[in-house]
This record gives sequence, C-alpha cells and structure tokens, in this order.
Amino acid sequence: LPKLDNIHYLGRKEYNELPAYLAGWDVAIMPFALNESTRYISPTKTPEYLAGGKPVISSPIVDVIKQYCTVVHFGNTPDDFIQVAQNDIKKSAAWLAEVDSILSENSWDMTWARMEGLIIKAIDSVKNRSKIKKDLQEYV
Repeated sequence: LPKLDNIHYLGRKEYNELPAYLAGWDVAIMPFALNESTRYISPTKTPEYLAGGKPVISSPIVDVIKQYCTVVHFGNTPDDFIQVAQNDIKKSAAWLAEVDSILSENSWDMTWARMEGLIIKAIDSVKNRSKIKKDLQEYV
C-alpha cells in the first residue's frame, strides 16, 4: 500500500464504528477500475453512503448508473473525481428527498418481499405444471 503524508491506514474497524467516520466526510468516493472484474458489480456501499447523507462520486459502474444516476456523480479518471469534488457538491433538501425516495424503494425488506414473491410464483408454476401433466396422463 502506498505511504504518503495524506494517507492514513486506520486498521480494522467494527461495523458499528463506521457511521462516526462517515460523519466526518464531505463526500464519499467509489473509484473502481473499469474492467471485467467490475463489469457486473453492484456496490453495496452506494446506498450506505447515500443513507449517511453524503454525496457520492463513483466510477461509471452499470448498476450505480442504473439505480442512482440522478443522485450520484460520476468520473472516469482521478482528475474527473477531483473536478467533481471541487465543484462544491451541494446537498439540497430536494437532493436528500430524492435520495430518501430511491432508498425507500430498495430496502432489504422490499428486496426480500420481491424475492419471496418470485419464489412463490415459481413454486406455483411447478405445481401447476405437475397438475397439468397429471391431468393429461389421466385424459390419455
């Protein structure tokens, strides 16, 4: 890891300590390399940073663009990240309301409910196919 005066390695932290660190940030950055390894990632840090009320600057990751393009800033290069951060990203009440709206539509509870619905639908489909197959066998 690089050793520079402006880089501090704090070591392992407990998950419950992280909000205190986040509170001291002006902006959260997610500088991913754009390659095959990151082509299909869906960074879970995005909603966590947004829930913390922090503006986010990210590499243009497909899932981040798809879900958060209206509330996240994007950059391709280190200079892009610096330029976006220096543009004095403002957190307006409208921005926070949009973040809240987006996050409320993608809670873990809602994700679970959608997944459960898909599983039940798949099970019902299999049951229906079995019933149809049985009915057809009786008919023939």
